[in-house]
Amino acid sequence: MVTNVTSFGRSGLSDFVLQRVTAVILALYTLCVVGYFLTAGELSHQALVGFFGGTAMKVFSTMAIFATVAHAWIGLWTIGTDYIRPHYFGGVATTARFIYQAVCIVMLFIYTVWALQIFWSL
Repeated sequence: MVTNVTSFGRSGLSDFVLQRVTAVILALYTLCVVGYFLTAGELSHQALVGFFGGTAMKVFSTMAIFATVAHAWIGLWTIGTDYIRPHYFGGVATTARFIYQAVCIVMLFIYTVWALQIFWSL
């Protein structure tokens, strides 16, 4: 009998809910950006800086960045735990999975800092 289905303590349910919420945020962000491109008259550098440089768009972009990172981490973690296991890698599976996850974390951190620097320097 499962007793902690609704707890958000690193369960499959929390991953499922987080991926769905981040997917909605990313879909709304995509619709916003595509809508701007479709309705904007002339797309110049100045117009894009004006659009992405507004406080509301900076906050929305920051939400999209964090949503992308959370969404990607769950997917990458799932791939690592599903495919880097002793059945395929033998005795070095735990070490290989640790290295894979460490590289993923470092890369996601670098991409996050880079994206935040780009959006908040406008």
